[in-house]
Amino acid sequence: MVLSVTFAIAVLVSGIVLLALSSDKAVEHSVQVAYAMGFSSLMIGLILVSLGTDLPEIANSIIACWSGHGDIDVGDSFGSILTQITLVLGLIALFGRSFKVSRKEILILGAFEVLALFLSFAVALTGFSREKAFLLIASWPVFIFVIRRLTAADISRKRQVVKSQAGRHYAFHLVMASLGFVGIAIGALAVVQSVILLSSELGVPEFLISFFAVGIGTSLPELVVDFTAVRKRQYQLALGDIIGSCIVDATVSISIGQFLFPTPVFVQAPGKSISLVLFAILASAIVISVVAARRKIDRRSGVFFIVIYSLSYAIVSLV
Repeated sequence: MVLSVTFAIAVLVSGIVLLALSSDKAVEHSVQVAYAMGFSSLMIGLILVSLGTDLPEIANSIIACWSGHGDIDVGDSFGSILTQITLVLGLIALFGRSFKVSRKEILILGAFEVLALFLSFAVALTGFSREKAFLLIASWPVFIFVIRRLTAADISRKRQVVKSQAGRHYAFHLVMASLGFVGIAIGALAVVQSVILLSSELGVPEFLISFFAVGIGTSLPELVVDFTAVRKRQYQLALGDIIGSCIVDATVSISIGQFLFPTPVFVQAPGKSISLVLFAILASAIVISVVAARRKIDRRSGVFFIVIYSLSYAIVSLV
């Protein structure tokens, strides 16, 4: 037991180091790709960065459903959503820089995030099939298209500024950003596996491991990438990634494994599982409402978001 715990800790530390190094390059070169493509930082965070930082959840969905553990897939997806919209955003606000947000943008992004959460919950509650999983996956590009159309005025206004900063080495930046995301995925998977090993030594139930431990582990890329983005004053990229990752989790990540290997969900502790999923949806709505009302993210809101996340542990003991 001592050797296995020591090994898990070593893998954990190595994974975090790899996450930190890879995320810095991923943010740096993703921004350059955004410049070259003429997109705003918000959209590149919503599309490119969110998909990149969600690679661990996507990989876990496929592996979990292939091995017949649908609760791990659903638990990781909704656990990541709760972690990202509350804990990750809260830590960034608490230890990073305060920044202002557009009420219009946050309401548009938040509305589609909550809609995606309701759709994925409804599908999970009624049982996954390949057809339902495909529809959830297909909803992601539809959401992105509508979001882009609704924020088109802001993108057009920023396009000239973005292009003026772009270099001519588009392919180089794309390759370097991709390598950064690969490093993030490897580091995150190492962290997740080490957390699972440590949790199993303590006898933690499967769904709780996936919702809390694995959810936190697979959200480390968002935490490191978005903290780096805020440090580099790429606030819209960070905001786009956080909300975009939640949308990806609720559409692509939760469904891709089910599309390949349909598996029953809410098998273990359905009462606790459903309560935690509903809390993740409620927490998302609260966070979006607070940010839209205040039109900024600062330390005060960061503390509030972290408190919301901590309430999820109380639900486990109460239900």
